[in-house]
Amino acid sequence: MSDLDLDLDDETDTSCGEEQMVADWEVKKEWLESILSEYHKGKAVEILNFEVNPGCTNNESVLSTITKVTTTYLLAMTSKKPMDKCKVDMIIKQLPKDPFSRFFVTEGQFDLREIKFYTQVVPDLREFNLRKTELLSNWTDDSLPVPMCLHGRYSPAGGTDDSPVPPESILVLSDLSSMDYKSVKFSEGLTYHEAKAALEAIANVHAHSLALKVVEGVSLPERYPFLFQTAKATDSYQQLVERGLPQLARFLKSRPGLEAILETLLVLRPRTKDIISALLAPEGPLALITHTDFWSNNLFFIQKCEEINCQIIDWQMITYSRPTNDVALLLLSSVPTKLRRNHTKSLLNAYWNKLTSMCMGFGLDIPKELGYTREDLDKDYRKSQLLALLLCIGSVDVALGDPLTEQRLIDVLKDLYNDGILTDETIVATNEVNS
Repeated sequence: MSDLDLDLDDETDTSCGEEQMVADWEVKKEWLESILSEYHKGKAVEILNFEVNPGCTNNESVLSTITKVTTTYLLAMTSKKPMDKCKVDMIIKQLPKDPFSRFFVTEGQFDLREIKFYTQVVPDLREFNLRKTELLSNWTDDSLPVPMCLHGRYSPAGGTDDSPVPPESILVLSDLSSMDYKSVKFSEGLTYHEAKAALEAIANVHAHSLALKVVEGVSLPERYPFLFQTAKATDSYQQLVERGLPQLARFLKSRPGLEAILETLLVLRPRTKDIISALLAPEGPLALITHTDFWSNNLFFIQKCEEINCQIIDWQMITYSRPTNDVALLLLSSVPTKLRRNHTKSLLNAYWNKLTSMCMGFGLDIPKELGYTREDLDKDYRKSQLLALLLCIGSVDVALGDPLTEQRLIDVLKDLYNDGILTDETIVATNEVNS
């Protein structure tokens, strides 16, 4: 990634169609003052200095062009203390520069969903938090486990054929890495305490959205029509599975003793789209807002005293679905085999305890009012493991090529096969429940 060159507000682009490129753009003093003043509720801001660098060079994504900016500025305060010196490290996310990736993102509205998550969903959940709970009287901006949003703007493509207007998408978030948050190597996987912290973090978001839905009678799909719709999400994930399955098949053929698993996967292949659709569709009283791309590469951790705090990033795939889809994807993709085999029950307990205790703080007793029990969570988790496996197959290239992640994938396949989750009986049962 390279630094950006021109100001977004002066952006011009005379190309059209899929060949449109993201116009060059430069971080300017005036733009920084504008967004920081907006973030500080209109208070005057004077930029003292700022430094711009490429971002995420070791973990690039086709979904965004990322830039890091460190800014020092003066913020207008009170008559007794007219100016306060502040510093902020930020991540700027924009549309990808290459035409194919840009078209993929705008067509799938990945940028729109993430911007709307930070500018609509998060403020709604925080406002609900303040209204409904007295347990969090010392509430701060980090009560939700997501980066702070300083600015977000989205404009779809427009204009005419003769004078097209390219889409604009920009999201400015706090830079977690500057606050000593660390990522985890996917090949190493999560520790028990990291997995527990991650599940409690996603339970936090799940609890907020579920309580908002039930306690205030809010229809989440109606309030947030930009959520990844089941049909569109199914098509996207199915395309990934169709791309990943041949890669996985070649890999399994090279390993002796996995013939039965490969044969079962090939039997599943014609039905994967129906399975994905059935398991993505919101079901039962616990349908809520899910991350739907919940794995270790979208997590940051920090040690605070004796506890580990987790922050969740990359909300481009937020969906209205069942919560165990997030739980299963994390445990199958990002937890080492021994830990997953020995501690899944304990980790599910940690998730359940966090979800139910937070909802209780919002005035919602899940077992009593929704008739949903810890045993129901186990049943949904069992079904969600099949969806998680299919999503892992869709991104199988992430696992192949590293002995640790290859073995973790083999172990997951063996366990799901031995548990009957890949059998026709399980698939039929899944479809019957969701029909």
